[in-house]
Amino acid sequence: MDVIRLRTPLTDADLRELRIGEEVLISGVIYTARDAAHARLAVALVNGEALPVPLEGQVIYYVGPAPARPGEVTGPAGPTTASRVDSFTPALLAHGLKGMIGKGKRSAEVREAIMQYGAIYFVAVGGAAALIADRIKQVEVVAYPDLGTEAIHRLEVEDFPVVVGNDVKGGDLFEAGKAKYQANKEL
Repeated sequence: MDVIRLRTPLTDADLRELRIGEEVLISGVIYTARDAAHARLAVALVNGEALPVPLEGQVIYYVGPAPARPGEVTGPAGPTTASRVDSFTPALLAHGLKGMIGKGKRSAEVREAIMQYGAIYFVAVGGAAALIADRIKQVEVVAYPDLGTEAIHRLEVEDFPVVVGNDVKGGDLFEAGKAKYQANKEL
């Protein structure tokens, strides 16, 4: 299987042919947001306020990057469990978000919204925070600095490694893996 290279912002054409299990390298700008930042984004949407970052075609990485040591761009930047922000995700997808990066499975509501809005959920490898940090070339806090590491950061990334976890057609890597395990177990 060939590795697919994508550049942000993502388009419908970029995503429509992606399928679960495919390896992707993302380059360009992605934004970070964890629980507290998602809660603030949700309040802004409900109140009809402008969001502090553009969502159209963008990717949000569920991470709170650790502080950088001298001479480094960032500290370890491993993914957070995606289900922690599932309650906020459909609204963000409705406002143009096209990609999310995290670890772990998504809720049925998020999987449905991914199909409805033509988005993708990418899985990053947990436990590889230092390796992932090497792919981050620039970090800038762009919103909610009072949240510390949970502030929204703008990351410039190069060949950021992910795997398609949920695709626009409803494919679910976690369900497929479970089914494959069950089939092999019965042999």
